[in-house]
Amino acid sequence: MAVTTVMPTISRELDGRDLYALAFAAPLASGVIGMVAAGAWSDRRGPAWPLMVSLVLFSAGVLVCGVAPSMEVLTAGRVVQGMGTGALIVSLYVVVGVVYPTVLQPAVFASFAAAWVLPSLFGPAIAAFVAATVGWRWVFLGIVILVAVAAVLVAPVVPGLRTTVEGSDPVPRSRLVWAVVAAVAVLAVELLGSSSIPVLAVVAAAVALTALRPLLPARTLLAGRGLPAVIGTRGLMSAAFFCGQAYIVLVLQERWGYSAGEAGIALTVVGIVWALASQGQARLGQRVTSEQAMVAGTLALLGAAIGLWLTVGLDAPAVLAGVAFVVAGAGMGFGFSRTGVAMLAASTDRDRGFNSSALTIADSIGAALALSLCGIGFALAERTGGDPFLAVFGVAVVAAAGAVITAWRTSLRTA
Repeated sequence: MAVTTVMPTISRELDGRDLYALAFAAPLASGVIGMVAAGAWSDRRGPAWPLMVSLVLFSAGVLVCGVAPSMEVLTAGRVVQGMGTGALIVSLYVVVGVVYPTVLQPAVFASFAAAWVLPSLFGPAIAAFVAATVGWRWVFLGIVILVAVAAVLVAPVVPGLRTTVEGSDPVPRSRLVWAVVAAVAVLAVELLGSSSIPVLAVVAAAVALTALRPLLPARTLLAGRGLPAVIGTRGLMSAAFFCGQAYIVLVLQERWGYSAGEAGIALTVVGIVWALASQGQARLGQRVTSEQAMVAGTLALLGAAIGLWLTVGLDAPAVLAGVAFVVAGAGMGFGFSRTGVAMLAASTDRDRGFNSSALTIADSIGAALALSLCGIGFALAERTGGDPFLAVFGVAVVAAAGAVITAWRTSLRTA
């Protein structure tokens, strides 16, 4: 929340507008490496060590960003930060599967969403204030303090998470290699596409998709019915939503003249709505199936993406852009949490780590690849005199439409 609020300021001060999209895509892409490593480690030894190492990596990346002399160094710090974030997310998903019974898992995932409430309420405003008073670097450096507090809180329960899973299969090292290839290829898509080398950008995208195949359940890229479609829905929902999140502050500043603090209000409201919608689906429990929740969430996301695209294209009042983004948050809150529930329902002790890793890989790569396409579209539109924000939100519309299709295929029913 904080970084999204101040990234337009950072890109201006470091003269890094060309790397704006990459600064968002980098931690998402590199997160795949942390996800694969943490998933394999968790399946073999439990989530304790991956949980601790993830906090260290995240902190190191944030520190690099805080002292970065250029946008290139800041992006490198975001890569390290992303590896820590990816490992952390998978570790927490495994903890949920190990500790909580199935009946409580929707409520736990809703609690994860609720953990966005305080950052949503205070993060954008505090980040804008800190950037305006002592500088944007302290937005990053201050986060390290929060990580230290989190580490102290979780430390007492870590010893109980150290386990050895009997009968788990050794994880091929090739999976980690494929994760690195996928991350590098996704970032290369944006760099090559923005540099007017479209042929090589297409090749990089093909390499990324090829590298993903060993990291995901079979037929995920084909939206196979059941678990593969759940994984695909997660990736496409992230792709659609994070196109909007990365650019909502920038478009409100550049198109309608809002300050960073004023534009950050959109992030505050959407975080609260996301949490409330997630709590709503948890209270409904089994009265709404995971498939129904995902379909409803993706339909709301598609409507929001179209609304945001039309608002920008018609130069309508800024409030409509904010409303559309809030609707997107509601759709994510209602459907996104159920992707985790559906994934765990289709998992066993032997593959819970792999499937948790696959879900978060789809999450990150989907968003990273979409942001890379946004960066390409943005740069191309600026060079040709088009509207760069129409290109960005057009990517969101396409991704949301794909999410609706895959959500319909998450059930194992054949008729």
